[in-house]
Amino acid sequence: MKILLKQVAVADTGSPHNGSVKDILIINGIISQIEPLLNIDADEIIDCKNVSVSPGWVDIFSHFCDPGFEHKETLESGAAAAIAGGYTQVFSLPNTNPVVHNKAQVEYIVQKSKPLLVCVHPLGAVTKSCEGKELAEMYDMHSSGAIAFSDGTNAIQSAGLMLKALQYVKAFDGVVVQVPVDKSIGQFGLMHEGIVSTRLGLPGIPAMAEELMVARDIKLARYADSKLHFTGVSSPKSLEYIKRAKDAGLQVTCSVTPYHLFFCDEDLQQYDTNLKVNPPLRSRTDMLALRQAVKNGLVDCIASHHLPQDWDCKTCEFEYAKNGMIGLQTCFAAVETVIPELSNTDIANLFSFNARKIFNLDSSTIKEGNAAEITLFTNADEFIFSKEQVKSKSQNSAFIDQKLKGKVIGVVSKGNLVLNK
Repeated sequence: MKILLKQVAVADTGSPHNGSVKDILIINGIISQIEPLLNIDADEIIDCKNVSVSPGWVDIFSHFCDPGFEHKETLESGAAAAIAGGYTQVFSLPNTNPVVHNKAQVEYIVQKSKPLLVCVHPLGAVTKSCEGKELAEMYDMHSSGAIAFSDGTNAIQSAGLMLKALQYVKAFDGVVVQVPVDKSIGQFGLMHEGIVSTRLGLPGIPAMAEELMVARDIKLARYADSKLHFTGVSSPKSLEYIKRAKDAGLQVTCSVTPYHLFFCDEDLQQYDTNLKVNPPLRSRTDMLALRQAVKNGLVDCIASHHLPQDWDCKTCEFEYAKNGMIGLQTCFAAVETVIPELSNTDIANLFSFNARKIFNLDSSTIKEGNAAEITLFTNADEFIFSKEQVKSKSQNSAFIDQKLKGKVIGVVSKGNLVLNK
């Protein structure tokens, strides 16, 4: 199959064509030619204005709910949402039933996702059943295809277990992924602790619950000399700690969610359960500080934190609603809308290159002879995200009916071109 991408702007720091506008010919999944102009017949020809291409995007934190919670999401529906969002590789959370805490469960995800156009990498659980009590079989899971290790939505509370995990993964140059939340602080909190929570009469979760966990885990990573990735970071003080760790040469990286960049606690005044997330939406000042951290390069990746919840889990009192929102389809547009200053190279780094480097994935550089794994996007188009566009089985998104800027045109993955309609 021949695919011809006409006059696309290459955003790939590893490519000799970075920053230039080229025609790219792909034959049977391999980049055959990259030239200023190609007049060649092809099965598929993409000729759109202002389209950029980068190595396929990678999302490091998505819940595909299979096995056990297929009424919320399946591997197939999650993959469809990922493709629509411009992703060619996704890390799936271990918080399934049964939990992905042994090699059999890892192999189940790997084998079942093989026919999909998205490459699904299972995150193996750090502890058995994600309960935080006993280390899981991480070496076996790594050998079976686990990309990294995390208890997913359950933050690892025990410092001793976290240290053992960091030491254990060194045997295979692995990474531990942590959502930094100390559950003993603000244990019954429903949103960020501040003026807005007081006004709404909702118990709060102070930013300190995150900051203490970040500070603790950085010390553990220093002691173990191991790789640690914080995801869902929401506090400027946490970012300050992470910056110090990076400046000291520690193997510490971080990612933020699109909803922490787009929304703040002031948006909760209508008690929209779709905005109930963990870590919670912080203050406007915190939100603006996160945006600045993305712009100045302190944040390594954008992680969608795609967490589907069915109708019953969200259409209820705020107190009883489950945390999380879907985000794969709106991730790029949300970031582009609130931080339009980002260059296409910045986008490529945040959505692809940095994650590939941190988790030892193939770089998928856009150059002749390489396998074609490409995301096509444009910064210019504005649209309103509607329920009809949702590919996920769940619709728990606060971005529905929001005006967004920046669209994913499609992806080239596993030799196929998939375009968004």
